[in-house]
Parts: sequence; structure tokens; C-alpha cells
Amino acid sequence: MKMERRPDTEGLGHQERWFPYLDKVKAGSMYLSSSEILEAVTPYIMDSRKERFCHAVKNRTYSVCLVVEGLSDFGNVSATFRSADALGIQSVHVVACDSSKRYRENRHVSMGAEKWLDIELWDSVHECFKVLKSRGYRIATTHLGMDTVSVYDMDWSCPTAIVVGNELRGISDEALGSSDLHCSIAMKGMVDSFNVSVAAGLLMHHAVCDRTSRLGCHGDLTSEESRILLAEFSLRHNDNAIRIAQEYAERKIAELKSKL
Repeated sequence: MKMERRPDTEGLGHQERWFPYLDKVKAGSMYLSSSEILEAVTPYIMDSRKERFCHAVKNRTYSVCLVVEGLSDFGNVSATFRSADALGIQSVHVVACDSSKRYRENRHVSMGAEKWLDIELWDSVHECFKVLKSRGYRIATTHLGMDTVSVYDMDWSCPTAIVVGNELRGISDEALGSSDLHCSIAMKGMVDSFNVSVAAGLLMHHAVCDRTSRLGCHGDLTSEESRILLAEFSLRHNDNAIRIAQEYAERKIAELKSKL
């Protein structure tokens, strides 16, 4: 059980940026709103945990997302999950031939961050980029070349998908050709590249700093979006939360029937 997702075919409409969830979740034979989920589940969550949820949601954004393409070291993938969560990047995309793999054996690296992120798995760059562009993102691939833009010269208040590539080969030619711009981090030493998980962390950290400087804060969810994501976090809390929400729905149905 989790909040219903917005269809990609719906497009942005009046929205200025992408938010993936609708304000409803299927519970048995009925739908519950985020407010009803919170009413049902919140009394059973410790105050310290509720405060942690609220703090995380306040600092979350979908305006910047991370794409990891073709990484062969699952430990590196998990490390990027951990950095994304720590920096308030809610959306992460994994492009890999074996996109069904969930990297659970590396939870000691990610520290369980994947539980709180929205992770989408893709079999191809074409499919991933097509959907991201339909959601309003510009695609920024990390690359060393003549046509690159310094990450320090970019406006990170624009919805941006940051793409990092394979540990040895880097970004694929297909991803480079389909991206909107190429960006790079200035190197000051003898080596000409960072470890891919370090590079992803640096890019996301700079995005957070730039957005905070330009906008006054990094997190940019509306009050409604914050409530919906808070309900989603509450449902992800543990299996008991799902059971409690289902029992709440059953009571609502019983109350409705008693009034007929």
C-alpha cells in the first residue's frame, strides 16, 4: 500500500514542476486521503519519529533528481542513495540492464535510505530520459569535454536531472547525445575524475547550496504535497502502519453502512 502515483501521461498541466503522488491510497474497497492516513497512523508513531518525518519532508524536493546510469558496483549505487536521502533529493532513477535488482545486499552502505526514496528502475536511457523530459526536467550529464558547463555556473532552481555514469566508461554516448547540457566539476589535482558516488554527492550538495542561495531554501513542496509525502512516509514506516490504515478504512465503511 502506498499513495497512488500520478500517471506520466497526465503531464504537468498547471504544475510548474513534477510531483508524483495523488492525494489518495487504496485501502481495501475504498480510498483514503493523506489526511485520513495521518489521522489513522500518526497516533501509533513515536513523537521523535514523527518529528524526523516532518523535518525530512520540509527539506525534500523533486525539482532535482539523480540518475545513475550503468553502474557496475552496486555499492556505489547504494552510496548515491544514501547521499540523495541525506541531501533531500527524493527522486532517484537507476538505468541498468538488470534493472530488477534492488541492491538489498548493500543496505549497510545505503543505511536503508532506499526505504524513504522514490526509486524508479529503467532498462534504457531512451525510456528514462523520455519520461523525465515529459515531467519537465532538463537533463544534465556529467562529462569532461569542450562543451561542458561548470556546475558552479548553472541555475539549479530549474528542474534538473543529474546523470552520473559507469565507473570506467562514464556516461554513455546515447545519454550524452540525448541530454540538454553537459556539466563538470573543476578538478584541482593530478587525477581527472572523482569516484562516481563522490561525484554524485558533490553535485547534489552543490545543487542544494545553489538552490538555498537563490530560493532561500532547498525544500519546495507545497503544504498539500508535504502532507501527501508525510502520509507516504507514515505508510512506509512499518507493516503495522499499513494494517492500521486498512482497519481504519474498514471502520469508515462500517460507519457508512450503519447510516444507510
